[in-house]
Amino acid sequence: MERTLVAVGALSAMVAVAAGAFGAHGLRGRLTPALLEVFETGARYHMYHALGLLAAGWAAARWPGGAAVTAGWCFVAGTLLFSGSLYLLALTGQRWLGAVTPLGGVAFIVGWLALAWAALRGA
Repeated sequence: MERTLVAVGALSAMVAVAAGAFGAHGLRGRLTPALLEVFETGARYHMYHALGLLAAGWAAARWPGGAAVTAGWCFVAGTLLFSGSLYLLALTGQRWLGAVTPLGGVAFIVGWLALAWAALRGA
């Protein structure tokens, strides 16, 4: 499972870089400054949690057990919900998508807590 987490983390980082470049070069002048900032927030948190996925993969290899794997999948869910909702909100202007974003934030928080648990408990 650790190899899967590292691979998904690396691919997620690749997508985060592409999203950041798209926002910086493809969306300037097409979105309002406020919506561009929303998109950039999504890309920034996307990259943070791609790195978190890499850490979860490393932790799963070092301390086999459920907590590190749980952390990794929480980071995946958080990225889809948090960053995904911000990307869609910025691109479509559909404000209701902002209601989904906090669910992703909760998944991120649970992921970091699970990663800390894996480190402290070694499982």
